[in-house]
Amino acid sequence: MSIYIEQIEQLVVLQKVDSEMITLEHILEEAPKQLQSLQEKRQYLEQQQGVIQEKIDVLMEQKGRIEGEIENDAQKVKKSKNKLMMVENTKEYHAMMREMDTMEKMNRMREEERSNLLADLSDLEGRKDALQKDIDALSETISSQQANLDQELSEKRTRLAELDKDKKKASEAVPAPILTRYNFIRDRIPNPVIVPVSEGVCKGCHVVIPPQTFIDLQKGEQILSCPNCLRIIFWERHFSGNE
Repeated sequence: MSIYIEQIEQLVVLQKVDSEMITLEHILEEAPKQLQSLQEKRQYLEQQQGVIQEKIDVLMEQKGRIEGEIENDAQKVKKSKNKLMMVENTKEYHAMMREMDTMEKMNRMREEERSNLLADLSDLEGRKDALQKDIDALSETISSQQANLDQELSEKRTRLAELDKDKKKASEAVPAPILTRYNFIRDRIPNPVIVPVSEGVCKGCHVVIPPQTFIDLQKGEQILSCPNCLRIIFWERHFSGNE
């Protein structure tokens, strides 16, 4: 029975190792996704900031054009006022006055347009600055999480390497046919793969095992499986003295 007990013990060890390895591998797979989500959010904010910058560039171009037109017409009005002093007849005087009035009205409209542009620019710059603050905060969070993640993943990989050695050691202590059966079951049903039988009931599926199977299990001469759930089973009293 000692060989049987040893094999069951090694299978239990193997199961614990596999369970921890599965957990660690899941962490190694999922942990970077959290960081990736933050990076994607930052990228989205940067894209939004780029859209705003494009709008700012367009408004700045319009502002430059309007200011150029205002300055150009202001120079024309100034020249017209100088010429006005040299006008010799009333008709020409009124014509120049109408021209100056038209230019001044046009410039007032341009000034109003520029004022609206400046308000829009101020709003866009404010939105851009707010986005930049969010981007900076995200970048800081990402940098911090990246450092923690790198350390965590390094520790998990180190632990996985240790577990892999433990798994090989436990696997060597189990006969090949039994190990093949264990791996077959582990790949097809949820953990646990190895469960105790108490009061004739499989603790994996909570179904009463057949009487003859229970009798054979109590003998402790061979590795048996639950006829219902196919998990490897052992009689809990064989290990009660080790608890």
